[in-house]
Amino acid sequence: MTEMLGEITLRKKPRQTTMGLLSFGSRTIPCALGRSGLGPIKLEGNGVTPLIQTRILYGFYRPDKERRPVSALPFFRLEKNMGWCDAPGHPNYNRLVQLPFSASHERMWRDDDLYDLVLVLDINIEPRANRRGSALFMHVARRGYSPTEGCIALAKPDLRHLLAVISPETRLTITR
Repeated sequence: MTEMLGEITLRKKPRQTTMGLLSFGSRTIPCALGRSGLGPIKLEGNGVTPLIQTRILYGFYRPDKERRPVSALPFFRLEKNMGWCDAPGHPNYNRLVQLPFSASHERMWRDDDLYDLVLVLDINIEPRANRRGSALFMHVARRGYSPTEGCIALAKPDLRHLLAVISPETRLTITR
């Protein structure tokens, strides 16, 4: 059995604002960061990946493209009617919602591959604060690692490898 990691560290890649290096075990892999890079304060829409220590709560996988990942984390099948509320002030802000949904939201079932595998990070989840950021995930990167809206994005093979060695006890430290 593979030993589970206690900690993952993410640092900014030198001289690249929107690229990071994720280190776990003996591996260091590239990742995309928010369009505004790393920062101490995450606000809705500011494009910052927050400097924080957090947990990885659970994940989703798209069953028409992926098998249930091998992971100690809880994983759930994405469904076409899933969304994530990003409407500040709404009672369901930064929560999974069922579509159709009248307030502003992000669709979890996407036309691209970004949410084929997606991890929910405990950033502005417990406790939630209005306008402090929503839908802060670790997910599949776009080609070329283009910036995110504040999420952390990895190549799909790297994300699959990470899933096999993390657990609910693993901590993610995002630092400069």
